[in-house]
Amino acid sequence: MAARLVIAALALSGPALRQLRSRPGALRRSWKTVVFYGLVPIAGCQLCYFQAVQHLSVAVALLLEYSGTLMVVGWMWARHHQRPSRITAAGAAAAIAGLVLVLDLIGDHHLSSVGVLWGLGAAVGLAVYFVVSARHDEGRLPALAVAWGGLSVGAVAMLVAGAAGVVRLRAPHTTVVLAHTRVSWLVPLLGIGLLAAAFAYVAGIAAARALGPRLASFVGLVEVLFATIYAWLLLGQKLTTTQLGGGALVVVGIALVRIGESAPAAEKETATEPVAPEAALTSP
Repeated sequence: MAARLVIAALALSGPALRQLRSRPGALRRSWKTVVFYGLVPIAGCQLCYFQAVQHLSVAVALLLEYSGTLMVVGWMWARHHQRPSRITAAGAAAAIAGLVLVLDLIGDHHLSSVGVLWGLGAAVGLAVYFVVSARHDEGRLPALAVAWGGLSVGAVAMLVAGAAGVVRLRAPHTTVVLAHTRVSWLVPLLGIGLLAAAFAYVAGIAAARALGPRLASFVGLVEVLFATIYAWLLLGQKLTTTQLGGGALVVVGIALVRIGESAPAAEKETATEPVAPEAALTSP
């Protein structure tokens, strides 16, 4: 975990510092947001998830973490009075049901109360990630600079947690088999640092700002679909018919959430459309 964040922060340092030089004072105005972003959605979410998998199966821990999408819906309703439409609710239900199928959660799974609490902590971190990423503050930092700052803070937090013995900072030196080929351990390490952290966080922040926290959180469910596809391509783990059906259901759910999110805007435009003089004269 710590190595992933350190590699990502180092990779983004050059581009981020160049952006910040063209925006003097931007980081000073937004440092609280950056620190919060690094501690909760980045370091906190990862720490809670990896603690959860110590007590739960990976599939159950993932389902608990991605229940954060429902927390985003609840937050937008409670805090911003954005009540989800029936289409959005139907899409959310379909997406979560599809996630259950993709993770192959039908059957008996041992549940640990400690693991469930850690999983829900990861869900809170995920929800905060989408809500904070989508904030429309005036003079806000670019997505790349926010990702760099958050990853840097998160890396320091994980190193401190490792020094305190909360997480392990050592891993066995071994080779890795990807796509039936033995590769150095540096290959997956650089992969999770550059692709799964540096690129993923920058793209995720940009997507949340463009789509809004609620829709972006459900689009984020395709991460699980890609994980199963990569497991099939790189590790030889075959996909079952149930998982394929679940993936289709997740996509349908995301499409419904997208329709539900755009419906209020369309209704608002119709409601505020000016009435023609002829219609005003003939209306009762």
